Amino acid sequence: MHFVIRGLFALSLVIVASAAQALCVDNVVLVHGNTGSPSDFNNTRNTLLARGYSSSQIFRPGWGSSCAACNDHKGSEETPVENALIDAIASSCTGRIDVIGHSMGATLAARVIDRVGMKNYVDSFVGIAGAFRGLRSCGTYPFNIWTSTCGSWGLSVNSPFLNGISGHRFGSRMTSIKSYYDEIVCSTGICTVGGVHSSSISGENATVTYAWGHYGLLWYTASKQADLIQ
Repeated sequence: MHFVIRGLFALSLVIVASAAQALCVDNVVLVHGNTGSPSDFNNTRNTLLARGYSSSQIFRPGWGSSCAACNDHKGSEETPVENALIDAIASSCTGRIDVIGHSMGATLAARVIDRVGMKNYVDSFVGIAGAFRGLRSCGTYPFNIWTSTCGSWGLSVNSPFLNGISGHRFGSRMTSIKSYYDEIVCSTGICTVGGVHSSSISGENATVTYAWGHYGLLWYTASKQADLIQ
């Protein structure tokens, strides 16, 4: 009986160890858009929790002011995102993270990853409804630039900021989620810049297209987002 008990105990340790190993996944950083909030990613967070992630493995930084036209990709907007990325990497059991950004949060996350040199720590980068090639509603730099969001560190077509990150990698795998019904990216009736959808990431490994609007792309694709980082 003593040997049986010892054998069962040893088997239980193996099972526990295997379970612990199975739960070792990349930490995830979810970056909301301009004047949004961490709760914008509630559907994504709930999906990840349902797939076995713990709440401590999901980071949702809040960034920017309530003034949409005042936010850009340099300075105070970067700090919360940078801190979340650093904390996520530091506590990741795999040593790597996955990053999902929506709208301006996608380009902001890309900026921070690029500036700090974190790309080797990012397994999967997903940009949802981002304007990686600029917003036509912002005009073309340096003409008709009236706000910070559309300025040199913003989303005007051909802005120094966007040109500076174009062609750079933000992770081992990069995927865009886009729509031709996006009321923000396609607000002028044209979704493309230079013949390419503005939400497409230069050098991306894949792109997924839906018929949702700007926020529908975030809210209704939670399962796909989870698929892309697993």
